[in-house]
Amino acid sequence: MVPLKLHWFLPTSGDSRGLVGAGQGVPHEVRSGLRETGTDGFREPDIDYLADVARTAEKLGFEGVLTPTGTFCEDAWLATAALLRETTRLKFLVAFRPGVINPVLAAQMAAAYQRISNGRLMLNIVTDGEPKEQARFGDTAPKAERYARTEEFLAVVRGTWSQAPFDFRGEHFQVEGAMVSGGIDPLPDIYFGGSSGPAGPVAAKHADVYLTWGEPPELVREKIAWMRELAEAEGRTLRFGLRIHTLSRDGSEDAWRHAQWLLDRLDPDTIAASQAALQASESTGQQRMSSLRAGRTSYTSAHELEVSPNLWTGVGLVRGGAGTALVGSHEEVADRIEEYHRLGIDEFILSGYPHVEEAYWFGEGVMPVLRGRGLLAGTATRERVAALA
Repeated sequence: MVPLKLHWFLPTSGDSRGLVGAGQGVPHEVRSGLRETGTDGFREPDIDYLADVARTAEKLGFEGVLTPTGTFCEDAWLATAALLRETTRLKFLVAFRPGVINPVLAAQMAAAYQRISNGRLMLNIVTDGEPKEQARFGDTAPKAERYARTEEFLAVVRGTWSQAPFDFRGEHFQVEGAMVSGGIDPLPDIYFGGSSGPAGPVAAKHADVYLTWGEPPELVREKIAWMRELAEAEGRTLRFGLRIHTLSRDGSEDAWRHAQWLLDRLDPDTIAASQAALQASESTGQQRMSSLRAGRTSYTSAHELEVSPNLWTGVGLVRGGAGTALVGSHEEVADRIEEYHRLGIDEFILSGYPHVEEAYWFGEGVMPVLRGRGLLAGTATRERVAALA
Protein backbone atom coordinates (compact mmCIF):
# COMPACT_ATOMS: atom_id res chain seq x y z
CA MET A 1 0.00 0.00 0.00
CA VAL A 2 0.99 3.62 -0.51
CA PRO A 3 2.52 5.09 2.69
CA LEU A 4 0.16 7.27 4.67
CA LYS A 5 0.37 11.05 4.81
CA LEU A 6 -0.55 12.41 8.22
CA HIS A 7 -1.53 16.03 8.77
CA TRP A 8 -2.46 17.96 11.91
CA PHE A 9 -4.77 20.96 12.46
CA LEU A 10 -4.14 24.61 13.29
CA PRO A 11 -6.82 25.78 15.80
CA THR A 12 -7.27 29.35 14.56
CA SER A 13 -10.58 29.65 16.41
CA GLY A 14 -8.91 28.90 19.74
CA ASP A 15 -8.04 25.85 21.80
CA SER A 16 -8.73 24.31 25.22
CA ARG A 17 -8.34 21.14 27.25
CA GLY A 18 -12.06 20.66 26.71
CA LEU A 19 -14.05 20.60 23.49
CA VAL A 20 -14.19 23.98 21.77
CA GLY A 21 -17.43 24.77 20.01
CA ALA A 22 -16.71 26.23 16.60
CA GLY A 23 -17.21 25.65 12.91
CA GLN A 24 -19.79 26.31 10.28
CA GLY A 25 -23.35 26.56 11.60
CA VAL A 26 -22.43 26.81 15.27
CA PRO A 27 -23.57 30.07 16.90
CA HIS A 28 -20.62 32.19 18.03
CA GLU A 29 -21.95 32.30 21.57
CA VAL A 30 -21.55 28.52 21.83
CA ARG A 31 -17.78 28.85 22.04
CA SER A 32 -17.81 31.55 24.69
CA GLY A 33 -20.56 29.76 26.59
CA LEU A 34 -18.74 26.51 27.13
CA ARG A 35 -17.96 25.89 30.77
CA GLU A 36 -14.44 24.65 30.06
CA THR A 37 -13.43 27.98 28.56
CA GLY A 38 -13.56 29.37 32.08
CA THR A 39 -12.70 26.33 34.17
CA ASP A 40 -10.01 24.80 31.96
CA GLY A 41 -8.64 27.88 30.26
CA PHE A 42 -9.36 29.03 26.74
CA ARG A 43 -6.24 29.39 24.61
CA GLU A 44 -6.58 32.36 22.31
CA PRO A 45 -5.35 31.75 18.75
CA ASP A 46 -2.57 34.32 18.96
CA ILE A 47 0.50 33.91 16.79
CA ASP A 48 2.66 32.57 19.62
CA TYR A 49 0.25 29.76 20.44
CA LEU A 50 -0.32 28.89 16.78
CA ALA A 51 3.46 28.77 16.38
CA ASP A 52 3.62 26.29 19.27
CA VAL A 53 1.13 24.05 17.48
CA ALA A 54 2.90 24.34 14.14
CA ARG A 55 6.34 23.61 15.58
CA THR A 56 4.95 20.64 17.50
CA ALA A 57 3.37 19.19 14.37
CA GLU A 58 6.61 19.60 12.44
CA LYS A 59 8.73 18.13 15.22
CA LEU A 60 6.54 15.05 15.50
CA GLY A 61 6.67 14.33 11.77
CA PHE A 62 3.29 15.48 10.49
CA GLU A 63 3.43 16.51 6.84
CA GLY A 64 1.15 19.54 7.07
CA VAL A 65 -1.57 21.34 9.01
CA LEU A 66 -5.07 22.22 7.88
CA THR A 67 -6.11 25.79 8.58
CA PRO A 68 -9.88 26.48 8.49
CA THR A 69 -11.78 29.34 6.93
CA GLY A 70 -14.77 31.35 8.12
CA THR A 71 -15.78 34.22 10.35
CA PHE A 72 -15.32 31.97 13.40
CA CYS A 73 -11.53 31.84 12.95
CA GLU A 74 -8.50 33.80 11.79
CA ASP A 75 -7.82 34.20 8.07
CA ALA A 76 -5.97 31.13 6.85
CA TRP A 77 -3.73 32.86 4.29
CA LEU A 78 -2.39 35.45 6.73
CA ALA A 79 -2.13 33.15 9.75
CA THR A 80 -0.13 30.50 7.90
CA ALA A 81 2.09 33.00 6.09
CA ALA A 82 3.05 34.39 9.49
CA LEU A 83 4.14 30.88 10.53
CA LEU A 84 6.43 30.16 7.60
CA ARG A 85 9.46 31.52 9.46
CA GLU A 86 8.50 29.50 12.54
CA THR A 87 8.86 26.23 10.60
CA THR A 88 11.14 24.78 7.93
CA ARG A 89 9.43 21.70 6.50
CA LEU A 90 5.77 21.81 7.56
CA LYS A 91 3.23 22.34 4.78
CA PHE A 92 0.12 24.48 5.20
CA LEU A 93 -3.26 23.39 3.87
CA VAL A 94 -4.99 26.75 3.43
CA ALA A 95 -8.78 26.64 3.31
CA PHE A 96 -10.57 29.43 1.47
CA ARG A 97 -13.85 30.22 -0.28
CA PRO A 98 -13.79 30.64 -4.05
CA GLY A 99 -16.90 32.81 -3.87
CA VAL A 100 -15.15 35.70 -2.15
CA ILE A 101 -11.92 36.05 -4.15
CA ASN A 102 -11.03 36.50 -7.82
CA PRO A 103 -9.50 33.31 -9.29
CA VAL A 104 -6.56 35.09 -10.94
CA LEU A 105 -5.75 36.81 -7.65
CA ALA A 106 -5.95 33.42 -5.91
CA ALA A 107 -3.58 31.96 -8.51
CA GLN A 108 -1.18 34.86 -7.94
CA MET A 109 -1.35 34.50 -4.14
CA ALA A 110 -0.63 30.79 -4.41
CA ALA A 111 2.36 31.39 -6.70
CA ALA A 112 3.82 33.98 -4.33
CA TYR A 113 3.19 31.66 -1.37
CA GLN A 114 5.07 28.84 -3.09
CA ARG A 115 8.09 31.04 -3.70
CA ILE A 116 8.10 32.47 -0.18
CA SER A 117 7.61 29.07 1.48
CA ASN A 118 9.75 26.94 -0.85
CA GLY A 119 6.73 24.98 -2.02
CA ARG A 120 4.87 24.36 1.23
CA LEU A 121 1.33 25.36 0.16
CA MET A 122 -1.69 23.09 -0.28
CA LEU A 123 -5.17 24.44 -1.03
CA ASN A 124 -8.49 23.38 0.50
CA ILE A 125 -11.45 24.63 -1.54
CA VAL A 126 -14.55 25.30 0.60
CA THR A 127 -17.68 25.84 -1.47
CA ASP A 128 -20.53 24.85 0.81
CA GLY A 129 -21.51 26.66 3.97
CA GLU A 130 -24.38 27.94 6.01
CA PRO A 131 -26.53 30.70 4.47
CA LYS A 132 -25.82 33.10 7.34
CA GLU A 133 -22.09 32.52 7.04
CA GLN A 134 -22.18 32.95 3.27
CA ALA A 135 -24.18 36.15 3.66
CA ARG A 136 -21.52 37.61 5.95
CA PHE A 137 -19.22 37.53 2.94
CA GLY A 138 -21.90 38.97 0.65
CA ASP A 139 -22.49 35.63 -1.06
CA THR A 140 -26.16 34.65 -1.25
CA ALA A 141 -25.95 32.31 -4.24
CA PRO A 142 -27.77 28.96 -3.87
CA LYS A 143 -25.77 25.74 -3.54
CA ALA A 144 -25.97 24.59 -7.18
CA GLU A 145 -24.81 27.99 -8.38
CA ARG A 146 -21.93 28.03 -5.89
CA TYR A 147 -20.60 24.71 -7.19
CA ALA A 148 -20.97 25.83 -10.80
CA ARG A 149 -19.00 28.95 -9.90
CA THR A 150 -16.35 26.84 -8.14
CA GLU A 151 -15.94 24.72 -11.26
CA GLU A 152 -15.23 27.85 -13.30
CA PHE A 153 -13.01 29.25 -10.54
CA LEU A 154 -10.77 26.19 -10.55
CA ALA A 155 -10.66 26.11 -14.33
CA VAL A 156 -9.37 29.70 -14.30
CA VAL A 157 -6.87 29.02 -11.50
CA ARG A 158 -5.38 25.98 -13.22
CA GLY A 159 -5.42 27.70 -16.60
CA THR A 160 -3.63 30.74 -15.17
CA TRP A 161 -0.96 28.47 -13.72
CA SER A 162 -0.33 26.23 -16.71
CA GLN A 163 -1.71 27.87 -19.87
CA ALA A 164 -0.72 31.55 -19.54
CA PRO A 165 -1.69 33.83 -21.10
CA PHE A 166 -5.07 32.27 -20.36
CA ASP A 167 -8.44 33.37 -21.72
CA PHE A 168 -11.73 32.20 -20.26
CA ARG A 169 -15.34 33.15 -20.76
CA GLY A 170 -17.91 31.54 -18.50
CA GLU A 171 -21.12 32.44 -16.75
CA HIS A 172 -19.35 33.56 -13.57
CA PHE A 173 -15.86 34.59 -14.72
CA GLN A 174 -14.40 36.20 -17.83
CA VAL A 175 -10.64 36.74 -18.00
CA GLU A 176 -8.23 37.71 -20.76
CA GLY A 177 -4.52 36.96 -20.78
CA ALA A 178 -4.43 35.71 -17.19
CA MET A 179 -0.95 34.93 -15.86
CA VAL A 180 1.20 35.02 -12.75
CA SER A 181 4.62 36.63 -12.75
CA GLY A 182 7.35 34.03 -12.42
CA GLY A 183 4.95 31.12 -12.85
CA ILE A 184 4.37 28.61 -10.05
CA ASP A 185 6.52 25.70 -8.95
CA PRO A 186 5.49 23.30 -7.63
CA LEU A 187 1.78 23.29 -8.32
CA PRO A 188 -0.04 23.05 -4.96
CA ASP A 189 -2.32 20.06 -4.46
CA ILE A 190 -5.99 20.96 -4.38
CA TYR A 191 -8.06 19.34 -1.62
CA PHE A 192 -11.82 19.34 -2.06
CA GLY A 193 -14.67 17.98 0.05
CA GLY A 194 -18.39 17.80 -0.58
CA SER A 195 -21.07 15.16 -0.14
CA SER A 196 -23.85 16.66 -2.25
CA GLY A 197 -24.70 15.83 -5.85
CA PRO A 198 -23.30 19.09 -7.27
CA ALA A 199 -20.00 18.67 -5.38
CA GLY A 200 -18.94 15.32 -6.81
CA PRO A 201 -18.43 16.27 -10.49
CA VAL A 202 -16.45 19.40 -9.56
CA ALA A 203 -14.13 17.40 -7.32
CA ALA A 204 -13.74 14.69 -9.96
CA LYS A 205 -12.70 17.25 -12.56
CA HIS A 206 -10.37 19.47 -10.53
CA ALA A 207 -9.32 17.99 -7.15
CA ASP A 208 -6.11 16.15 -6.41
CA VAL A 209 -7.36 14.90 -3.04
CA TYR A 210 -11.02 14.31 -2.20
CA LEU A 211 -11.73 14.84 1.51
CA THR A 212 -14.45 13.30 3.60
CA TRP A 213 -15.29 13.54 7.28
CA GLY A 214 -14.91 10.58 9.63
CA GLU A 215 -17.97 8.47 9.00
CA PRO A 216 -18.21 4.71 9.68
CA PRO A 217 -16.09 2.66 7.23
CA GLU A 218 -19.03 1.37 5.22
CA LEU A 219 -20.19 4.92 4.48
CA VAL A 220 -16.66 6.00 3.57
CA ARG A 221 -16.38 3.01 1.22
CA GLU A 222 -19.56 4.10 -0.57
CA LYS A 223 -18.32 7.66 -0.96
CA ILE A 224 -14.95 6.54 -2.33
CA ALA A 225 -16.69 4.32 -4.90
CA TRP A 226 -18.92 7.25 -5.93
CA MET A 227 -15.98 9.58 -6.42
CA ARG A 228 -13.83 7.01 -8.21
CA GLU A 229 -16.57 6.46 -10.76
CA LEU A 230 -16.94 10.20 -11.36
CA ALA A 231 -13.17 10.66 -11.67
CA GLU A 232 -12.84 7.77 -14.10
CA ALA A 233 -15.45 9.42 -16.31
CA GLU A 234 -13.13 12.46 -16.43
CA GLY A 235 -10.10 10.30 -17.17
CA ARG A 236 -8.59 11.19 -13.79
CA THR A 237 -7.46 9.43 -10.62
CA LEU A 238 -8.14 10.94 -7.19
CA ARG A 239 -6.38 10.46 -3.89
CA PHE A 240 -8.58 10.32 -0.78
CA GLY A 241 -8.25 11.91 2.64
CA LEU A 242 -10.13 11.66 5.93
CA ARG A 243 -10.70 14.57 8.32
CA ILE A 244 -11.16 13.30 11.87
CA HIS A 245 -10.17 13.98 15.50
CA THR A 246 -8.11 11.61 17.60
CA LEU A 247 -7.94 10.68 21.28
CA SER A 248 -5.47 7.90 21.98
CA ARG A 249 -3.88 6.75 25.21
CA ASP A 250 -1.62 3.93 26.40
CA GLY A 251 -4.72 1.93 27.32
CA SER A 252 -8.25 1.90 25.91
CA GLU A 253 -9.86 2.54 29.29
CA ASP A 254 -7.73 5.64 29.75
CA ALA A 255 -8.86 7.02 26.39
CA TRP A 256 -12.54 6.42 27.09
CA ARG A 257 -12.17 7.87 30.57
CA HIS A 258 -10.92 11.09 28.97
CA ALA A 259 -13.76 11.04 26.43
CA GLN A 260 -16.15 10.83 29.37
CA TRP A 261 -14.39 13.77 31.01
CA LEU A 262 -14.87 15.82 27.84
CA LEU A 263 -18.55 14.89 27.68
CA ASP A 264 -19.20 15.63 31.35
CA ARG A 265 -17.90 19.18 30.99
CA LEU A 266 -20.37 20.14 28.26
CA ASP A 267 -23.34 22.21 29.36
CA PRO A 268 -26.70 20.68 28.22
CA ASP A 269 -28.04 24.08 27.14
CA THR A 270 -24.96 24.68 25.02
CA ILE A 271 -25.33 21.27 23.38
CA ALA A 272 -28.99 21.98 22.65
CA ALA A 273 -28.23 25.37 21.10
CA SER A 274 -25.47 23.94 18.94
CA GLN A 275 -27.52 20.97 17.78
CA ALA A 276 -30.54 23.12 16.96
CA ALA A 277 -28.36 25.16 14.63
CA LEU A 278 -26.62 22.17 13.09
CA GLN A 279 -29.88 20.29 12.50
CA ALA A 280 -31.02 23.22 10.34
CA SER A 281 -27.87 23.05 8.21
CA GLU A 282 -28.22 22.85 4.44
CA SER A 283 -24.80 21.18 4.16
CA THR A 284 -25.14 17.56 3.08
CA GLY A 285 -21.93 16.66 4.89
CA GLN A 286 -23.16 18.27 8.10
CA GLN A 287 -26.46 16.45 7.80
CA ARG A 288 -24.57 13.17 7.48
CA MET A 289 -22.53 14.01 10.59
CA SER A 290 -25.65 14.88 12.58
CA SER A 291 -27.48 11.75 11.44
CA LEU A 292 -24.87 9.56 13.15
CA ARG A 293 -26.48 10.52 16.48
CA ALA A 294 -30.03 10.16 15.15
CA GLY A 295 -31.10 13.47 16.67
CA ARG A 296 -30.08 12.69 20.25
CA THR A 297 -28.60 15.53 22.31
CA SER A 298 -28.50 14.01 25.80
CA TYR A 299 -25.99 11.36 26.87
CA THR A 300 -24.66 10.07 30.18
CA SER A 301 -21.97 7.70 28.92
CA ALA A 302 -19.31 8.45 26.32
CA HIS A 303 -19.79 4.95 24.92
CA GLU A 304 -23.34 5.89 23.90
CA LEU A 305 -21.73 8.11 21.27
CA GLU A 306 -19.64 5.29 19.76
CA VAL A 307 -21.30 4.61 16.39
CA SER A 308 -18.65 2.23 15.03
CA PRO A 309 -15.67 0.58 16.74
CA ASN A 310 -13.60 3.41 18.27
CA LEU A 311 -15.54 6.06 16.27
CA TRP A 312 -16.89 8.64 18.74
CA THR A 313 -19.37 11.37 17.76
CA GLY A 314 -19.01 13.46 20.93
CA VAL A 315 -17.01 16.24 19.27
CA GLY A 316 -19.95 17.01 16.99
CA LEU A 317 -22.18 17.87 19.93
CA VAL A 318 -20.72 21.40 19.95
CA ARG A 319 -18.59 21.58 16.81
CA GLY A 320 -19.70 21.99 13.21
CA GLY A 321 -17.92 20.15 10.43
CA ALA A 322 -15.71 17.23 11.42
CA GLY A 323 -17.56 15.86 14.44
CA THR A 324 -16.06 12.43 15.06
CA ALA A 325 -12.94 11.17 16.80
CA LEU A 326 -11.00 7.92 16.90
CA VAL A 327 -10.93 6.96 20.59
CA GLY A 328 -8.98 4.08 22.06
CA SER A 329 -5.52 2.74 22.77
CA HIS A 330 -2.72 3.64 20.39
CA GLU A 331 -3.02 0.18 18.84
CA GLU A 332 -6.80 0.47 18.42
CA VAL A 333 -6.55 3.89 16.77
CA ALA A 334 -3.85 2.49 14.48
CA ASP A 335 -6.20 -0.41 13.65
CA ARG A 336 -8.93 2.00 12.57
CA ILE A 337 -6.52 4.09 10.51
CA GLU A 338 -5.29 0.95 8.79
CA GLU A 339 -8.90 -0.09 8.16
CA TYR A 340 -9.66 3.23 6.46
CA HIS A 341 -6.37 3.00 4.56
CA ARG A 342 -7.38 -0.37 3.12
CA LEU A 343 -10.58 1.27 1.85
CA GLY A 344 -8.48 3.77 -0.10
CA ILE A 345 -7.78 6.61 2.34
CA ASP A 346 -4.15 7.69 1.93
CA GLU A 347 -4.17 10.96 3.88
CA PHE A 348 -5.49 11.74 7.35
CA ILE A 349 -6.07 15.25 8.69
CA LEU A 350 -6.13 14.83 12.45
CA SER A 351 -6.72 17.02 15.49
CA GLY A 352 -7.42 16.80 19.21
CA TYR A 353 -8.01 19.01 22.24
CA PRO A 354 -5.71 20.60 23.15
CA HIS A 355 -3.75 20.50 19.92
CA VAL A 356 -0.23 20.55 21.35
CA GLU A 357 -0.72 17.83 23.94
CA GLU A 358 -2.90 15.60 21.76
CA ALA A 359 -0.38 15.82 18.93
CA TYR A 360 2.19 14.29 21.28
CA TRP A 361 -0.17 11.49 22.32
CA PHE A 362 -0.66 10.59 18.66
CA GLY A 363 2.89 11.25 17.51
CA GLU A 364 4.53 9.27 20.30
CA GLY A 365 1.82 6.61 20.59
CA VAL A 366 0.11 5.88 17.28
CA MET A 367 2.78 6.84 14.76
CA PRO A 368 5.29 4.21 15.97
CA VAL A 369 2.57 1.54 15.66
CA LEU A 370 1.77 2.60 12.11
CA ARG A 371 5.45 2.75 11.25
CA GLY A 372 5.98 -0.72 12.67
CA ARG A 373 3.27 -1.99 10.32
CA GLY A 374 5.01 -0.44 7.33
CA LEU A 375 2.35 2.22 6.83
CA LEU A 376 4.64 5.20 7.46
CA ALA A 377 8.03 5.99 6.02
CA GLY A 378 11.05 7.10 8.09
CA THR A 379 12.49 6.43 11.53
CA ALA A 380 10.45 6.00 14.68
CA THR A 381 8.80 9.12 16.02
CA ARG A 382 10.36 8.75 19.47
CA GLU A 383 13.77 8.66 17.81
CA ARG A 384 12.91 11.81 15.82
CA VAL A 385 11.87 13.68 18.95
CA ALA A 386 14.97 12.56 20.84
CA ALA A 387 17.22 13.69 17.99
CA LEU A 388 15.55 17.09 17.84
CA ALA A 389 15.41 17.68 21.59
